[in-house]
Parts: sequence; C-alpha cells; structure tokens
Amino acid sequence: MYLSLYTWNARTGVLDGLASRTGLEFVGWVIKPGRWIADQATTTWKRYLYLVDLRQENDLLRERLDQLTMELTAKHEQVTEAFRLRKLLGFRPPMGWTSSGARVIAQRMGPNAALGTVVIDKGTLADVDINTPVITPHGVVGRVLRSGLTASSVLLLTDHNSKIPVLGMKHRSTGILTGGGADNSLDVYYVPLNAPIDEGEILLTSGLAEIYPKGLPIARVTSVERSEISLFLTVRAEPLVNLRDLEEILLLQTQPAQAPNVSGSPAAAPGS
Repeated sequence: MYLSLYTWNARTGVLDGLASRTGLEFVGWVIKPGRWIADQATTTWKRYLYLVDLRQENDLLRERLDQLTMELTAKHEQVTEAFRLRKLLGFRPPMGWTSSGARVIAQRMGPNAALGTVVIDKGTLADVDINTPVITPHGVVGRVLRSGLTASSVLLLTDHNSKIPVLGMKHRSTGILTGGGADNSLDVYYVPLNAPIDEGEILLTSGLAEIYPKGLPIARVTSVERSEISLFLTVRAEPLVNLRDLEEILLLQTQPAQAPNVSGSPAAAPGS
C-alpha cells in the first residue's frame, strides 16, 4: 500500500500538495497568534515610552507654569506697590509741613498690644517724635504713640484713646472724633443739637489740638440722630482709610521756622 501510494503520489503529486497546504495552515495557525502578541507587546511598549515622555514633558510644563505664575504674581505685586507709592509721592502736604514715607512692619505688638496700633519702620533717627501725624493720601491714620530709634508705634484713630477735633467739610459743624474700637464705628461727640450736619458728609481735622494740620480728610458721617434728652447730636462715622490693609504711610512734620533777615538787605554772595 505504501509503495502504491508513493508511486501514485510520485506521478500525481496529490499527497505532496495536501501536506504542503496542511503544513502551511498549521504554521499560519501557530505564527499568527504569536505575531499578534508580538505586535501588541511592541505597541504597548511604544505607548509606554510615549506616556513616559509625555509625563516628563507634562512635568516640565507644570514646573514652567508654576514659575511663570510666581513671576506674574511678583510683577503684579510690583505694579500694585508702584501704584501705591506713586500716590504717596503725589501727595502735597499742607503749607508749613513736610511729608516722608514709612512702611508698616507689624500690628499690635509689644506693650501696646492692647491698643489699636501698628508699628512702622522709622523712629527718632528719622526725626519721628510722639504725636507725629500719620496719614495716607486717602485720609488720616492716627498719630505716633511711642518712638524708638528705628521703629515707632502708631495709635490708630479707631482706638478708644484717640480723640481728634474735626469739622464738617460742607456745614463746618465741629465735634470731637473718638475711636470706638477696631470693629466699631467712630463717634463724634459735642456736636450741638441745632448744628447742621448730613449723612455722607466728609469730616476734616480742625487743627485745634495742634497735632494735625487743619483740613485733612479723616472720616465720613454714617448716621445722625437727634435726642430729646441731650444737648448734642449722636453722630457716627467711618474712617476713610482701610486700616486693616495698611502697607505704606506718610509722616507729617512741621518745617523749621526760618530766621528773619533783620538787616533788611540780602545776604552777601560767597566770595564777594
């Protein structure tokens, strides 16, 4: 039978063709899954490498974004500070007074912590004395309470111990502006019952206490009440300056008086 099949296959080649096709199919069945697995593994590896590179790139971009955000914040702070300092430089002090800038470095520190105070970075070395007026371009802040060599504490106008003579910008009614505490309104005492004063009217320093120059804006009237049992109005006000966000302030100092020329003739020029 074998010889017959061999002879028949040698003449017709049927068995060789069948074996060849069967072998190819078997090889295909074996190779295709292996090739598919190899392709999937290669694709997965490439995706992994791509994701690694993408993650590294994302990390670099995130670091760059953080750096740019910090730079933008610093630039914004510089612009804001420049805007505030420009306002300070543009302030024109009253006649007979000079102004100098200082920075707020702390709030409610030291033995005066029970008071409404801030600490500034100038003291007696910069000719800052007790009762030196402290203002901003928007209005009065307070006065120097204690002065050291290089730092001073400022009593804010909202403190209970602050009492400032004021007058109305419109009706010129006078009173004493007294602090009511950090979170309370200001009180204006000793305003006569028949004195004209309106809600929203700006109050100015009257200069009667000889601490503040006359005409500095200090507060805005928020309410006016009349009483039948008192000879004075009940007037409340609010500061014009946001005392919680103070960063830079101005110190007002009186100019030294110039000695008059008694001779009545101009001084001789040097070398004449």
